[in-house]
Amino acid sequence: MAKNTLIGIDVGTTATKAVLIDQHGARLASFAYAHPTHHPQPGYAEQNPDDWMAGVLGALESFGQTHDLRGLGAIGICSQVNTHVFVASDGTPLMPAITWQDGRAARDAERLETQTNAEQKTVWFGAPMPIDASHALSRMAHVARTEPDLYARTAHVLLPKDYCVLQLTGTVQSDPISAVGLVNENGYVRDLLALVSGAAERLPSLADCTTVVGTVRTGLRCAGTPVVVGTMDAWGGMFGVGVVNNGDAMYQSGTSEIPGIVSSILVPTPGVITFPPYSGIVMHAAPTQSGGAALSWFARVLGRSPAEAAALAATARPGATVPMFLPHLQGERAPLWDSASRGVFARLDASAGGAEMALGVLQGVGYSVRLAFGALTTSAACDPPTINIGGGGALSDNWCQIRADILGKPLKRCASPEIAALGAAILAGLSQGIGSSLADAIGRLVHFDRTFEPDLSLTAYHADRFEHYQTLYRDLVDFNAHYQEAGKQS
Repeated sequence: MAKNTLIGIDVGTTATKAVLIDQHGARLASFAYAHPTHHPQPGYAEQNPDDWMAGVLGALESFGQTHDLRGLGAIGICSQVNTHVFVASDGTPLMPAITWQDGRAARDAERLETQTNAEQKTVWFGAPMPIDASHALSRMAHVARTEPDLYARTAHVLLPKDYCVLQLTGTVQSDPISAVGLVNENGYVRDLLALVSGAAERLPSLADCTTVVGTVRTGLRCAGTPVVVGTMDAWGGMFGVGVVNNGDAMYQSGTSEIPGIVSSILVPTPGVITFPPYSGIVMHAAPTQSGGAALSWFARVLGRSPAEAAALAATARPGATVPMFLPHLQGERAPLWDSASRGVFARLDASAGGAEMALGVLQGVGYSVRLAFGALTTSAACDPPTINIGGGGALSDNWCQIRADILGKPLKRCASPEIAALGAAILAGLSQGIGSSLADAIGRLVHFDRTFEPDLSLTAYHADRFEHYQTLYRDLVDFNAHYQEAGKQS
């Protein structure tokens, strides 16, 4: 039977999502399996790797029950990054996975930062990329310091996708894009890895995203199907929203917001993450800490679902009664990289109800992305006229319109909400000869459903609020730093 279908899987922060598509990009089926994040103590955010595999195997089982998979060409897996699982030589997890939201390694990150400088990092990466609590080296340094016996038994430190590929195929492999902050065009930065004893030996070897790692082991659904290395969710999502050429811009909306611009020009800019070139693509990215997570938090406060909270926001009108909201519920990543900052509503008055507060949350997330795009346009020396958007957080028409109004640009929405899973399927397709190039494969497999044009009558309103958003953050820096320090001493 002709190999005419592909599976893409995304091991995300809140769920494992998967899509089954045909060789033209038609979405034949989708699957989602929610998995929890555990917070055993303040600043900790852990996941159980078994939950990831339950989602992966559940997707294969679900698709196999509803579709004939004898024509399945390959499987691709993307995942959250800066989430790390420490595994033994037999692939068994030695502890819960430390997610990207976890801040326990902040002390070790600060020490590593003092051992490097902006000049070194610019030579290594082309920009002064920060070493924060989510960096792989910070995590290894923390585990080596606090649990030396466990670190000694660690054979591999893996990302979720690499862990799942290991369980499916028995092979350990990763890709250079996902090794963010560890590699440049020459591979791992050995001088950087040398800062943590044993780090180099515990990191997986690297291969291209479309490389077939192996085949699904006998005894599992789809046994014998090729599995590719895959890549990080941000790049999978970038491909999934159709971004590949110089001057393209993306806006991925999920648990966090991930804006990015493709540009071969690189102007070192604080707060921006840049990646080594891949297939001629140089991505400048600025992942924030909280997007959909902020809406989910406020929805829980209201006792509603995120979709209901977003719908409630649509009943409020932009104006002075809408409070300002900083979405820094667990600190902020790009472009501020401030783990001490915290969320706040400002200028609440008696006329504000749940609708106005919900709208404030949606606007606050939009302002965080506007700030990020400001840094990106400097880093990329490029200001794209249109932005491709996708992800679960883009399902709300109202929120997409709010974002377009805040950014002042049209947002072109991907038809498939599972953008990282779609990107993983695109990489799987490339391994099987679907598309003569990455750009060709994306052109064949990615489709769009709507473009949101900005309401120019709100330009001045959002420009004013954006200025106050930045001022509010700056005014609270000392306050938040005080309480972070107090927390360390308690």
